[in-house]
Amino acid sequence: MPEPVLSIRDLTVEFSTEDGVVSAVTDVNYDVFPGEILGVIGESGAGKSVSVMTMLDLIPKPPGKVLSGEAIFKGRDLLTMSKRDLRDVRGGDIAMIFQDPMTSLNPVLTVGSQIAEAVLAHNRDADDDSARDRAIELLRLVGVPNPEQRFDQYPHEFSGGMRQRGMIAMAIANEPSMLIADEPTTALDVTIQAQIVEVLRTAQRETHAATILITHDLGLIAELADRVCVMYAGRVVELSDVYTIFNSPRHPYTVGLMNSLPRVDVDQEMLQPIPGQPPSMIAPPPGCAFHPRCLHSRGRVVCRTDVPPLRTFGEGADHLSACHFAEELAEAHVVGIGAEQPA
Repeated sequence: MPEPVLSIRDLTVEFSTEDGVVSAVTDVNYDVFPGEILGVIGESGAGKSVSVMTMLDLIPKPPGKVLSGEAIFKGRDLLTMSKRDLRDVRGGDIAMIFQDPMTSLNPVLTVGSQIAEAVLAHNRDADDDSARDRAIELLRLVGVPNPEQRFDQYPHEFSGGMRQRGMIAMAIANEPSMLIADEPTTALDVTIQAQIVEVLRTAQRETHAATILITHDLGLIAELADRVCVMYAGRVVELSDVYTIFNSPRHPYTVGLMNSLPRVDVDQEMLQPIPGQPPSMIAPPPGCAFHPRCLHSRGRVVCRTDVPPLRTFGEGADHLSACHFAEELAEAHVVGIGAEQPA
């Protein structure tokens, strides 16, 4: 097993609000290995984006506050790194593709100049001409037609899909060791989503970067991810390879996510949503945060009193679940949408 590019350890983050303290992320642990795509899934407010924004120092402080944890990237803790050193890492070794490219791109600068700026910021030997050539090359790589002309156009002259392609081109400009894609297809229609998925594949192949893919789209996870990290109420509740997660989930929340998906091969009159709502993280429930919505708990006391640890179970050490009764969850409980088994 190679050394991880990134190791997040015991990360805990909170936000102070007028209504109280929000426990956004609690004791989060996961690794990202070279060349793999780690999918991070969960409902809104699960802590998916906060965990990666924290390690890049992109959360406002205050109201945000890191209570504990490490984010070890290539042997260095991003959380204790100086702002100057972190600026060199951001956009260089670590690049992020944000959810909404219209708010991520500067509206008064051309798309090409912004990509070229990313090249110049992290390459001392680059000049304006070489940065322009590199930006045009990147626009062509991500499928932007007529890149020489598009270089001089502004973000409002690009469609939503083209803007996202421009953001991906900027992200891979310096061949980063890690890519973070935060809901990269959410604001796009289905046809454009499929095109952006192919662009993400191309970007990952070109850079060989370890990738964190944050999304609500389980279909996107099934298609792209190698491993999956499931988050609920600020905690990691299940972690395994994509085939295991989709075919043998061992946390009731993951089972609920799979069973709530529409199927084309099953006659369903109605979808099966997870009952209830995610908890308020100002006053989370005691014990397992999922127990008020859990059909598997059946009122057992330990679910209401003890927070289940994220633990391995079964024969291997690659499947982790934060459920007191993970061993009881049988495959028969799962409808699932399936994922291709790795060769």
